[in-house]
Amino acid sequence: MVRSNLYVVGSPARAQHDQTSLMANTTVAGALAIHGKNPQFLVETVIRNRIYESNYWKEHCFALTAESLIDKAIEVTYIGGVYGNQRPTSFMCLVLKLLQIQPEKEILVEYLRAEEFKYLRALAALYIRLTFRAVDVYELLEPLLKDYSKIRLRGMGGYSLTFMDEYVYSLLTEERVCDIILPRLPKRQVLEENGDLGPRKSRLLDAIEGKSDAGSELGRSDSRSRSRSRNRSRTGTPSRNGRNLTRSRSSSDVGSRYVSRSRSRSGSRSPFRSRSRSISPDRIQLDEAAP
Repeated sequence: MVRSNLYVVGSPARAQHDQTSLMANTTVAGALAIHGKNPQFLVETVIRNRIYESNYWKEHCFALTAESLIDKAIEVTYIGGVYGNQRPTSFMCLVLKLLQIQPEKEILVEYLRAEEFKYLRALAALYIRLTFRAVDVYELLEPLLKDYSKIRLRGMGGYSLTFMDEYVYSLLTEERVCDIILPRLPKRQVLEENGDLGPRKSRLLDAIEGKSDAGSELGRSDSRSRSRSRNRSRTGTPSRNGRNLTRSRSSSDVGSRYVSRSRSRSGSRSPFRSRSRSISPDRIQLDEAAP
């Protein structure tokens, strides 16, 4: 009987397989508890077990480190939790791997600075939201609200298009993202009132203030140009009046030039004389009397 692909209970092959899978699914030694529990437990049990059973976890996530995980994150083409028949995405598998190896804060900050790799930034943003303190979450994720790059989201209904700023905003405001229940996050206003967090630097307010400053400068320049034009108009009125007088005089002279010099019809001989000979009435009578 061929039993090469089967594991017998209590056999060395089965024991070795169980030990390997246990090592692959165990949190790294010395990892700190997050929110009072194992970091991997931040992912729900059903989804976590699906990830352990997936081929991507077994083939691509085994023995990954914080450095080698970058290559896998670059290959990711979408974000999301589960799709289809509760199958985990590669993005979610890498999130669980980050929770397992628990990289240092400096490494995650470098992930966020990699603007050319948007899915690596999205991966680091979700991990920071799950594990970091509230103050650090706001300080590290709010700058990503200026990132308007397009990212694909895969869910139970298929693919959809979203943007990085919308994704980060959902991490800061919603309770569930990528099929994961996020830890409770205090509101920003509460942290500002307690003095733990400074006021938010809004890009829109900076633009409005810039426009108001530009508008005030333009208003000052317009007022200066208007005052200059008024001064010029006051100083230039005599010359303009003189020009008008000269123009009126010249127009009167021109009018006088074109006055008709022909004599009047009454008592004057017309300058136009007919060249045809005139016939008097006496001559007409003599011509009639002649035979």
